[in-house]
Amino acid sequence: MNLFNVYPLYDVTPIKAKDCFVWDNNNKQYLDLYGGHGVISVGHSHPDYVAKLKSQLDNLGFYSNAIQNPLQVELAKKLGSLSGYPDYDLFLCSSGAEANENALKLASFHTGNSRVISFKNSFHGRTSAAVAVTDNKKINAPINKQQVATFLPLNDANAVEQELQKGNVCCVIIEGIQGVGGLDQGTTEFFKTLEALCTKYNTVLILDEIQSGYGRTGKFFAHQHHGIKADIITIAKGMGNGFPIGGVLISPKFEASFGLLGTTFGGNHLACAAAISVLEIIKKEHLISNATIVSAYFNKEIRKIPQIKNIKGRGLMAGIEFDFEVGELRKKLIYDHHIFTGGAMNKNLIRILPPLTVTKEHIDSFIKALKDILNS
Repeated sequence: MNLFNVYPLYDVTPIKAKDCFVWDNNNKQYLDLYGGHGVISVGHSHPDYVAKLKSQLDNLGFYSNAIQNPLQVELAKKLGSLSGYPDYDLFLCSSGAEANENALKLASFHTGNSRVISFKNSFHGRTSAAVAVTDNKKINAPINKQQVATFLPLNDANAVEQELQKGNVCCVIIEGIQGVGGLDQGTTEFFKTLEALCTKYNTVLILDEIQSGYGRTGKFFAHQHHGIKADIITIAKGMGNGFPIGGVLISPKFEASFGLLGTTFGGNHLACAAAISVLEIIKKEHLISNATIVSAYFNKEIRKIPQIKNIKGRGLMAGIEFDFEVGELRKKLIYDHHIFTGGAMNKNLIRILPPLTVTKEHIDSFIKALKDILNS
C-alpha cells in the first residue's frame, strides 16, 4: 500500500528534536521556526512534557468519556485561569477542525438558524462542517446539508450587518489572526463592532484561536488585544505541543444537555496530560512574556531588510511578505541554511510560527540566513 499523495514533501526526514531544533536522518540540525503549523508551543521534547506523558502512559492512556476523568477537570480549571475565561465551560475533542465543527453545531442549536458568516481568506478546518476557504471566489460554500457559509471582506462591518439583518444567521466565525490565508487580521474597531452586532442580532460570535491562541501573540488569545469577549472560542494546535487535542470554550449563556455534543477520542487521559503540561510550562517559564519580547526584537531587526515589502501578523505569528513568490527562498532556507519556515495561500508570504521558547539568538540566525540569500 502507498500513501495517498496529497502533500508536497521536502526531502528532509526528521528523527529527533529538542526545543527549537530538529535533526534529520543524516544528523543535520535544523532551526525550527514553523513548529508544524504553530503546533509546537513549549519546544520539542520539553523534559517536563515528556515526563508527564510517560507517567500518564504508565497508568492509563485512554478510556471513554462515559467515565469520570479528573484530568479533564484539572485541565479546564488551569485553562480557564490562564486564558482569562474562568467562567466558561470546556468541551474537549481531537483537532481544530473538530473544534470548529462542534462550535458551529452549538451555535446552530442555540439560535435555531443555520447560516454562517465568515471572511475571505479564512480557514477553519477540513471536516464536512468546518468552513474552509481557498480563494476569494468561493463566496457561498456548503458546510453540510443544513448549513451554508457566506464569506465577506474582512473589516467590512456594513456588509456583516446587512447579512445579520436577514435574520437567518446562527454565527459569525473569525480567526484572531488569519493563518493559512496570509496573516491578515481585523482592526480593533472591527472586532468591537462585530461583538456589538452579534449581541444586537442575537448571533453567536465564534473566535477561531486554533493557530493564534495559546500565548503566541503576547496574550493568551489574539482577540484579547482588542478588548472583546467571544461567545465561543475554539482551540487546538499549540494546546498539546504535538499531541492531538482540541477544545471549545463555551460561554455560560449556553446550556449543556446529554448528547448535545460528542467525541470518541476527545479529552482522553494522555491528551489531557499533554495539555496540562503545556499550560504548566507556559506559566512556569513565562512564555507569553517571552513571545512579546522576542517578537518585538524580530520586528525591529527584520525591518532592516530592504527587500521585505510588508510585515504581517502579531507576536510569534508573523508573516514576511515580498514582491515575489517565496517558494525558492524557502527551499534555500531549508537546504542551504537548515531553517524551517511556513508558507501560505499568499505565495509571496513566509510564515514564522516558532516555539514560544525561541530566543533572540535564534532570530539572529534566521535574519543572517535571509540576508545572505537575498543578497547573493
